[in-house]
Amino acid sequence: MSTTRAALGAARRVVVKVGSSSLTSLSGGLDPDRLDALVDALMTRRGAGGQVVLVSSGAIAAGLAPLQLRRRPRDLATQQAAASVGQLLLAHAYSASFARYGQGIGQVLLTADDMIRRSNYRNAQRTLERLLQLGSVPVVNENDTVATAEIRVGDNDRLAALVAHIVGADALVLLSDVDGLYDGDPRDPGSALVTEVDDPAELAGISVTRPGSGLGTGGMGTKVTAAAMASAAGIPVLLASAEQAAGALDGGAGGPGVGTAFRAPGTRMSARRFWLRHAADVRGALDLDDGAVEAVRKRRRSLLAAGVHGVSGEFVAGDVVELLAPHGRAIARGVVSYDAGELPAMIGRRTRELPPEQRRELVHADDLVLV
Repeated sequence: MSTTRAALGAARRVVVKVGSSSLTSLSGGLDPDRLDALVDALMTRRGAGGQVVLVSSGAIAAGLAPLQLRRRPRDLATQQAAASVGQLLLAHAYSASFARYGQGIGQVLLTADDMIRRSNYRNAQRTLERLLQLGSVPVVNENDTVATAEIRVGDNDRLAALVAHIVGADALVLLSDVDGLYDGDPRDPGSALVTEVDDPAELAGISVTRPGSGLGTGGMGTKVTAAAMASAAGIPVLLASAEQAAGALDGGAGGPGVGTAFRAPGTRMSARRFWLRHAADVRGALDLDDGAVEAVRKRRRSLLAAGVHGVSGEFVAGDVVELLAPHGRAIARGVVSYDAGELPAMIGRRTRELPPEQRRELVHADDLVLV
């Protein structure tokens, strides 16, 4: 067994994401047998002493049949209507299925705004942690009933990676209708399953595009992106099919024949830096000269006014901005210390040339992350 699968198998706290197509059908809405099989696998893992957090898609898909919709709607209002019906059905189905084990659940509905705003991010973190402490199984979904631009391809895959970091998970398991990542079209007999990924850079020559089921919004590309995002932050990831949930969640992480395992090569990223890199809403940008780029990237120094020659966007002190190299490429993100309106009179000037109240860093090194 690889060290990655051993780490997945030994994980105490696991976030599991399941897609819409694994729980529902176009003709019959929620499939109770599929849902029960997933819950059985989750409870087996929990019975072995682990904690589980479930990130479940399926609200919109579950609402199609009750509203007599033949396919996933494209307009936002109908998507939200389907979500409002389907979310109740989905929560009730999970509650009934977990009740077979006497297990309580807690529903947590999030939007991108809850990830973007630092205070909301921390509130979500506290709520999820408390649910786990109280012995409940959190069931997380995006709040599609009120989401607007957030309803987009692969949102719950990214959400699962964010939730995995928020709760300090030891592993992330992404379940879908495909049994892993292939080096070609999985429908092609000549394609082979990629069982281990040590570095996402290894996948540069692999196409991850395939037709969807018509029920969900995700695809293999979004799952690989989520896996790379989580593994780079220190969380090992297993990508497998929902039918393999029992094997994917057993103590041996399914063995070498189940799914694709993504190694977590580095140390766990701090919650603040993870938020800055992957979740924070960018409000503007600062244009850096070559000296400032070197100071930020190579020496991990704070950004001073002297190294900046341009400002764009509308932001206030405490917002997140991108730091751009001379050719416009983003090299970092950070929390800016001044309002946008204050900066034109400051940039390009040495610290000693500024008034005393403006001599602090534009972006402190502790509030900065490379991208």
